[in-house]
Amino acid sequence: MSVEEKLALPVGVTLDRFIKRGQEQSPIASGELSQLLRDMALVAKIVNREINRAGLGDITGALGTENVQGEHQQKPDMVAHIRFIQALKNGGEVAGIVSEEVEEIICTGNEWGKYVVAIDPLDGSSNIDVNVSIGTIFFIYRRRSAQGSDVTIDDFLQGGEAQVAAGYILYGSSTILVYTTGQGVSGFTYENSLGEFFLSHSAITTPATGKMYSCNEGNLHEFPESIQQHIAGYRTRGFAARYIGSLVDDFHRNLLKGGVYLYPPAKRRRASCACCTSAIHWPF
Repeated sequence: MSVEEKLALPVGVTLDRFIKRGQEQSPIASGELSQLLRDMALVAKIVNREINRAGLGDITGALGTENVQGEHQQKPDMVAHIRFIQALKNGGEVAGIVSEEVEEIICTGNEWGKYVVAIDPLDGSSNIDVNVSIGTIFFIYRRRSAQGSDVTIDDFLQGGEAQVAAGYILYGSSTILVYTTGQGVSGFTYENSLGEFFLSHSAITTPATGKMYSCNEGNLHEFPESIQQHIAGYRTRGFAARYIGSLVDDFHRNLLKGGVYLYPPAKRRRASCACCTSAIHWPF
């Protein structure tokens, strides 16, 4: 292919254009969700920049505090938390936020916003210290409480089926934003030199079969017996164990290549964590 022919090739579909097309295809779309997704993409670019210069900017290492899950907070956790909160407040579409980094609901001051966001700003952030991939996880709900009032906990406790959008951002060898609004899953890779996300993974579907499983087997002896047996079944069938320690990394790999991700409850957490206790009854 000649240089002229290469230059004539289309650049690709940008995230902004993709969102706009989706909005045009929905007769009831008013544009707020589209703008919210653009805000998420903007923060992804900012966090990507911060992470890429982490070793030079003194944002690695622990803070000496714990988040709501009892995990040791890293400096990048709070950097990402602040960036996302600022952007979602400034955007105007979000009335409230819950973040893994703080216990209370964050009211944005946008009482007339239609949406609330649940977010883990930087999952697996301790991996930055050893240059391993990390990610952001987000969920978007249409609020239940009346617009013009403060948000409540019920706005966030709606379950997965009530989400209007959900996704994650993977900061790795390339930065990828993957999301869905219920009409298929699409992935967008960040092109640093242009400062744009481009559609790179269209209509993602998980392969029907896979040969990988991902879980922290260092806690295997603390898992419920049924789950231990289930994991033993993977080994018997020749599955490969692949576990990075960041949900986004493991989930993204298994989404594209086929596999299973597990985060079973551990004995030491069951007494204090209702969500882990209920997880014992997973149908394995």
